Amino acid sequence: MTALLEVIDLARHYDLGGGKALFALDGVSFSLAAGESLGLVGESGCGKSTLVSLLARLTDPSAGNIHFAGRDIGAIPAKAFARTSARGAIQVVFQDPHESLNPRFTAARAIADPLLRLGDLRGASLDERVAQLAAQVGLPAELLPRYPHQLSGGQKARVNIARAIALSPKLLILDEPTSALDVSVQAVVLQLLDRLRAELGLSYLFVSHDLNVVRLLCTRVLVMYLGRVVEAGPAAALLEQPAHPYTRALVAAVPGRRNPGTPPALVGDPASPVNPPPSRCRLAGRCPLEQPLCTTQAPALREYQPGHWVACHFAQSPADAAS
Repeated sequence: MTALLEVIDLARHYDLGGGKALFALDGVSFSLAAGESLGLVGESGCGKSTLVSLLARLTDPSAGNIHFAGRDIGAIPAKAFARTSARGAIQVVFQDPHESLNPRFTAARAIADPLLRLGDLRGASLDERVAQLAAQVGLPAELLPRYPHQLSGGQKARVNIARAIALSPKLLILDEPTSALDVSVQAVVLQLLDRLRAELGLSYLFVSHDLNVVRLLCTRVLVMYLGRVVEAGPAAALLEQPAHPYTRALVAAVPGRRNPGTPPALVGDPASPVNPPPSRCRLAGRCPLEQPLCTTQAPALREYQPGHWVACHFAQSPADAAS
């Protein structure tokens, strides 16, 4: 598949003064194919939100490149990007469907907003497009005149999705789009997203803490820890046979998960993201596989198995660890 998005050594550092900097994102590289759904997982503070902000061009990178549809959009300042043609091709579905809607906009006006800002439809043509989008996401036409406080969580989620696909984007960044919804509603919204990806040929970057959701919706997964990718590969292989100690701990924490052998425990707290030593593994101090090498040489992301990449000197699958 052709790469729609290619991220190369992307970094975002925040100057704290006094020679100190917070490394929110530090040398992240990956690609996303057209029509692919890529999951992004990791604990709070790992850099997921920073990466989303950079890819949506809401924040400027400190270093690295973001190639989208053959164009280096990372070189375009965030303020200027809003006026480019690529703005409509990358859209975000935010985590909280209520907070991301203007309380003074009806559902119809919210869906029409990107069309009014970046499109050229007006009058009857605009109304027709809004009705089409509402039908596409399963939002009844009689709900279009209502305001957010008059809609359920699932209905507001559908408004957000309709708004995101209004400009026929190529990439949707889904920032935990179902985490604020009831479990029964989550399943319906996930099915809707999966159907839209197939029907519209969309690419997804799906950010989530829920590995079961990632397993259902994504073909590949990136695992992040303290600003870096520590494991990447096909969803089924990575979640069934995680090789990095951090990924294994994440998978072991899934309720009802059965693992061969005893999963390794992570002890202590994460290291500080302020001026992290470049020659030290970010997981050092918490890792059950730690050796002296881990504190003198940061592991590079290497191909552990075909298509499965791991940043660990001593990577092993759960089956290997149990034998």
